[in-house]
Amino acid sequence: MSDRASQGRKMFAFTAHQSASGTRHPLVAAAMVLPLATLLVVLFGGWEQVVTQASSVSALLGR
Repeated sequence: MSDRASQGRKMFAFTAHQSASGTRHPLVAAAMVLPLATLLVVLFGGWEQVVTQASSVSALLGR
């Protein structure tokens, strides 16, 4: 068999294993999302909206 066919089988096995698990740890997901979220808040000036929403949610949870 060719070396290329062997590499293809290895890659398929790797991707099949990755999709079979289907989940990632919540901290890994947060680490992936937080930098982008921070950038969007800074670029679009949405900090006041974030604070308003957080205070609204905390008020609802406090009742």
